[in-house]
Amino acid sequence: MDYHSLRAFADSWALLVMALFFIGVVAFAFRPNSRAHADEAARIPLKED
Repeated sequence: MDYHSLRAFADSWALLVMALFFIGVVAFAFRPNSRAHADEAARIPLKED
């Protein structure tokens, strides 16, 4: 593969894959009840045995 074919791939399909991944991460972060899970995970280091 040469530079131009890699550039064409990056401009089209790789950009689409990265955009879909970003949308998925944002949707995962703002799903219902995610704040409760995040708060619980944040308290794990402070729990006593």
